[in-house]
Amino acid sequence: MAAVVLASVGLAGCSSTGGKRAEEQRNATVGGEAGVGTPRWKIAMVSHSGEGDTFWDIVQSGAEQAAAKDNIEFLYSHDKEAGRQAQLVQAAIDNDVDGLIVSLAKPDAMKGAVKKAVKAGIPVVTINSGQDKSKEFGALAHLGQDEVLAGEAVGRELNERGRKKAICVLHEQGNVGHEERCRGVEKTFDGKVRNLHVDGTNMPAVESSIEAELQSDSKVDSVLTLGAPFAPTAVKAAEGAGSKAEISTFDLNDQAATALKDGSLGFAVDQQPYLQGYEAVDLLWLQRYNANMLGGGEPVLTGPQILTKKDASTLQKYTKRGTR
Repeated sequence: MAAVVLASVGLAGCSSTGGKRAEEQRNATVGGEAGVGTPRWKIAMVSHSGEGDTFWDIVQSGAEQAAAKDNIEFLYSHDKEAGRQAQLVQAAIDNDVDGLIVSLAKPDAMKGAVKKAVKAGIPVVTINSGQDKSKEFGALAHLGQDEVLAGEAVGRELNERGRKKAICVLHEQGNVGHEERCRGVEKTFDGKVRNLHVDGTNMPAVESSIEAELQSDSKVDSVLTLGAPFAPTAVKAAEGAGSKAEISTFDLNDQAATALKDGSLGFAVDQQPYLQGYEAVDLLWLQRYNANMLGGGEPVLTGPQILTKKDASTLQKYTKRGTR
């Protein structure tokens, strides 16, 4: 993004020839051609995503767009099991990449692999999760949402909505970011919040667990899911339990935007995954090309942004193209 801003400033004092050249460069980038003349460096991203995770599809989309602009060969791999994710990081090291982007949902299992990359002279940027461990492991920077702050924002939103009792649905065991979200909610919510652990790989079981929880406690008036794909399941569970609890979610996708618009979803907390992927690639390019560092090495926050029904129509054109 910094490169784009610099280019825009430069255009203000350019001749018509310069303006034409810049326009041709922008058109080339949109067409998939590089918008810069730097060497073709190679950057790998290794995430903790499982198969079919729409959130990480958006992260990947942002990274690929930045890579096309920056003349980067972009390599993406993922595994939800931390040990195998660490092996993928080792594979990227063996592939002699020029930069590495990695998520740290389970930081203890990733520590050795990330430190190996740093020792090998590969600049590392962490994204999405593991903010507290990023600097310790030797990463240049972390991009994402401060999960505790995001949870605190949700707690305040629930207070404004007059909610008194909430369920926070954790769908991935051991994910530190998920635990931090629920902890943040508890810090600022004036009512009571209870964590509900479910198996996120089994949607029918998720629905049954939420439905049973709502049937057992009619005072629950809010259900928070920690990923957009789980929100529709929570809506179905509430209907099955005959509960009027409001469903809200962390993260956003097209289905969530539609649910915001029709009112079946109260609000969504967007951490802007497209931005996480885009800026991670751009940061590594800028650091290698010009020794720039966003945030001075401190975490660069991409969220939280509370989205409600009034935002839905605008959001839908972006969620449909897979960038929000």
